[in-house]
Amino acid sequence: MTATRSPWMNTDLDDFRDMARTFCDKELAPHQDRWMDQKQVDRELWTKAGEVGLLCLSIPEQYGGGGGNFAHEAVLVEEQAASGDSCWGVALHNAIVAHYVLAYGTEEQKNSWLPKLATGEWVGAIAMSEPGTGSDLQNVQTKAVRDGEHYVLNGAKTFITNGGQADVVLVVAKTDPTAESQGISLLVVEAEREGFGRGRILDKVGLKGQDTAELSFTDVRVPAANLLGETEGQGFIQLMQQLPQERLLIGITSVAAMEMALRETLRYTKDRTAFGREVFSFQNTRFTLAEAATEARVCRVFLDDCIVKHLAGELDIPTVAMLKWWTSERAMRVIDECVQLHGGYGYMSEYKIARAWTDQRVQKIYGGTNEIMKEIISRSL
Repeated sequence: MTATRSPWMNTDLDDFRDMARTFCDKELAPHQDRWMDQKQVDRELWTKAGEVGLLCLSIPEQYGGGGGNFAHEAVLVEEQAASGDSCWGVALHNAIVAHYVLAYGTEEQKNSWLPKLATGEWVGAIAMSEPGTGSDLQNVQTKAVRDGEHYVLNGAKTFITNGGQADVVLVVAKTDPTAESQGISLLVVEAEREGFGRGRILDKVGLKGQDTAELSFTDVRVPAANLLGETEGQGFIQLMQQLPQERLLIGITSVAAMEMALRETLRYTKDRTAFGREVFSFQNTRFTLAEAATEARVCRVFLDDCIVKHLAGELDIPTVAMLKWWTSERAMRVIDECVQLHGGYGYMSEYKIARAWTDQRVQKIYGGTNEIMKEIISRSL
């Protein structure tokens, strides 16, 4: 299968891809079974990544980051997917948590928090979803009540990526319970604060090795200085401004997973024989893979166009919503066909293709369900 070079790539990114691939092959791929058993990566993975410069890639050097741009984040996500890893929550740490701080933090906050995220001293998480609210962020029940120079935080969060290991959590909370979206704020909560609690690491259908946890906040006193933004009530706007980058990351993961599944299946069908012939020689196999290769190429072209636009600051919310739902749906379909071509082995968890199948399903759900994506798109029509 001939690989196409993305138009946003350059020689610097080629060198970075080599480094990221080496790291993923050495530090991620060999540990999948163990991480799936323990439901999270080893904590030292974060500091190893920090030492080689893989954390906070697109954060300016003055705050301890790599000084790159979103293309560096995209390359790392692609290489992680190509290695077969879905355990490490680095995309959320790098391109979501750190960027909320970069975009909305004061200079004091950025100088204090970002270097710790860049070295791996801190693992970052963001707590949006609650047991009773998923995509409906306007109706979160977690409350932060001002008490002098502190907020008193109470509530529960679920489905929190990196939640079990997080040292710092961006918490979506209501600072004005009488308002809807205008009453939402983001508070930066260090995990060492009294009243912060971790529930179980959730047992998921896929992403078995990814640390996804329940969190609780019981009368947690958070300094008012940990409010993200100049005033209360900016949280919903901040979320709407940052969620497109999260959805773009989901598109990257979906396309990279689709391409990985296609490579694995081409190799498998050319190596395996049935009825005295290699499986690839059957017309059904060739036609199925021809369709899969076409789906992957179309999704790659759409994704590359979105990355180019994002790097230029021109990617709009409806377009990235299109990308998120389209690529996550198409990847699920392609990977399912690839599982079928593996026969019984496609259902065995030690095979990359089986893990890709279960891992991919959630891409249609998180970051805003695909039904929400279509609602966003329809409003622009």
